[in-house]
Amino acid sequence: MKLILCFGMIAMLAACAGGDRGLRDLRANGGGPDEFRVLPMQPLTLPTDITNLPTPTPGGANLTDPRPNADAVAVLGGNPNALNPNGIPARDGALVTAAGRNGVDPAIRQTLASEDAAFRNRQTRFGILRGRDRYFSAYARQALDAYAELQRFRDAGIATPSAPPQ
Repeated sequence: MKLILCFGMIAMLAACAGGDRGLRDLRANGGGPDEFRVLPMQPLTLPTDITNLPTPTPGGANLTDPRPNADAVAVLGGNPNALNPNGIPARDGALVTAAGRNGVDPAIRQTLASEDAAFRNRQTRFGILRGRDRYFSAYARQALDAYAELQRFRDAGIATPSAPPQ
């Protein structure tokens, strides 16, 4: 009788398992929800004057759409309305214009990455033979000692924030 009861319980557990469905939901490629696709929206508000509503702009942003750049600026104490459509504050427009007066290279990131890799290969001995990135050893002469700079500023009488101990 105990043997029949044991086989019956095993059969019930096998029937409830449903294959590997339980494990598949835990895997990255499972059909479960993606928490990064859920975006928090701004709360809905009722306009003060309902008779003069703005005309909708096709393809434009809604008042309740998330604005991560403006939200980050506001959290850090800035004015989110000072950003232009490119994300540059209005007061920095002259600086950006002056910096781009000779043109802007659209492939600057790729150019800098290749120049940086060439510099690191020149600065490290046997870098290729070691097979690992020697970033810190290549840039060791250009690194600043943060604590020495902090002490230099303090000696000059400049107010500095606190720093963790060495």
